[in-house]
Amino acid sequence: MERRAEIAERLAGVRGVVGVCLGGSRARGTQRPDSDHDLGLYYRAPLDTGALRALAAELTGGAVEVTEPGGWGPWVDGGAWLTVDGQRVDWIYRDLDRVRRIWEECRAGRYEVGAQAGHPLGVYSHAYVGELALGRVLADPSGELSALRERFRHYPAPLRDALVDNARWEAPFVLAGARKGAVRGDAFHVAGCLFRAVGLLVHALHAHAGTWVLNEKGAVDAAGRLPCAPAGFAARAHALFATAGTSPESLHAALDDADRLAGEVAHALGA
Repeated sequence: MERRAEIAERLAGVRGVVGVCLGGSRARGTQRPDSDHDLGLYYRAPLDTGALRALAAELTGGAVEVTEPGGWGPWVDGGAWLTVDGQRVDWIYRDLDRVRRIWEECRAGRYEVGAQAGHPLGVYSHAYVGELALGRVLADPSGELSALRERFRHYPAPLRDALVDNARWEAPFVLAGARKGAVRGDAFHVAGCLFRAVGLLVHALHAHAGTWVLNEKGAVDAAGRLPCAPAGFAARAHALFATAGTSPESLHAALDDADRLAGEVAHALGA
């Protein structure tokens, strides 16, 4: 998008905006032609949302909803969905001081998982750090984003250990609990447990490899490409949801497959 750099510079001139970072698939070079342009607006309060609304209206040619911070929930902080020159451009707020606090938590091996619309596994707090580590800084008048991004490239060993240790006990625990639902043919309960267990394994594999994972989209396939992943991890994980069925027999069979996969991951991670 030819105007992306111009838009980023103008956003950086809004009161409260510290810098702008390109995220998502376009930052990683995996985009499709129709992929959104995700612009992270790293800010410190007070954020001049009035100026953002004026800029959005100028860029789009009409009034656009621009939220206040917190307008989209506790983790996806707010922003706006725009169409500029026929392309989708998303503005996504990030409280920079919150990002800094989460980084210190990561260095101490602590993280949290928060409920958020659009994130069925939940938002893992360290995704805030990963977004900047994997993003591309577009506007950074003070140099603060670039300095943080350089620090965030080094995955904290305590965070790695915490995520791996959690998956070692919780994945088998969740799958064991799913057996109670399988006896009754409760496909809903079993599917939820399978999803949770696979999510734990995905986060553990990424952590072991020292790579940031930001959300559920594409995370299974990405985990399967890691050197530490068991053979066929991605295909086997996806198959759990395709073959679980609704009968007690098929649900137990899917859980058997999940237990084997979890055991292989634990072995690969040194359990």
